[in-house]
Amino acid sequence: MVGLKDMFGAGGAPGSFLGLPRAEPGAPEADIVIFGADCATPYRSVGAYCAGGPAAMRAGSAAYAGDTAKVNFDLGGPVLPAGVRAVDAGDLSVEPSDPARNRALIEATTRAVLSVGAVPVLLGGDDSLPTPLLAAYADRGPITILQIDAHIDWRDEVEGERWGLSSTMRRASEMPHVERIIQVGARGVGSARMDALEAALAWGAHLIPAHELDAGGLDRALDLIPAGAQVVICFDCDALDPSIMPAVIAPTAGGLTYAQALRLIRGVSQKARIAGFDLVEFMPANDRDDAGAVLAAQLLTTVLGLIGRQVAASG
Repeated sequence: MVGLKDMFGAGGAPGSFLGLPRAEPGAPEADIVIFGADCATPYRSVGAYCAGGPAAMRAGSAAYAGDTAKVNFDLGGPVLPAGVRAVDAGDLSVEPSDPARNRALIEATTRAVLSVGAVPVLLGGDDSLPTPLLAAYADRGPITILQIDAHIDWRDEVEGERWGLSSTMRRASEMPHVERIIQVGARGVGSARMDALEAALAWGAHLIPAHELDAGGLDRALDLIPAGAQVVICFDCDALDPSIMPAVIAPTAGGLTYAQALRLIRGVSQKARIAGFDLVEFMPANDRDDAGAVLAAQLLTTVLGLIGRQVAASG
């Protein structure tokens, strides 16, 4: 059967996101470096439940791979500006049984990307990945975190584990270089108890639940982004409504539309620098006909374009 990739002449490096060139994380010629990890600190009860997520998102981009000069109508111009170099460093070799090593590897890889002045884009994989990603900015702060997620992730521990998926923003709040946390999209019932919510509010996190987005919530979120700040965007796939993103562990109605997500990320790019991005909790086993993978790839492609435009504008 003929597919879009055949009709539109997809090509590039096989298996990489958008067919981008393969390179090491610290490649000095790179402006944007994509890398993936299946897990960081999985809970014993669920294991690496998002294993294969990065590979699925790469596969979702296959139809349009190989030519970043094509027009992306989400951006009104080419996928990447001329002269901006994005590369794919592949997936890290992580082991569910060795979370400390996983965290160290993700942090070290992120530091390698940052050391050459490139922007890291991390594909996952479970929701605990942002913690070591954010830790890598210790010498490059202050940073603002924009978390787009159905959950606030402020539990201090779960099953005795303090570095797992329900604790990412709690651990981030303990990092001296994290100046501000803005959380958009929480909804429904998750694992948070009142003590987690109270801890978030006491620290000063700004919480904008999903039900407020149509009543000025998006504008409020963008108003909270300091002009010129370094912003690391932590995007959990379950932030999106399950009608368009089924590939998550706990689908919850009332999530963001693609247009809302894009408006939020574009708004950040217009007033601050996107210093890093992660897209996590992609669960291939729950996808339907690859619809979630294709949507994730479309979102990532647009994010790469927004970062690329910032790189080009900075000279």
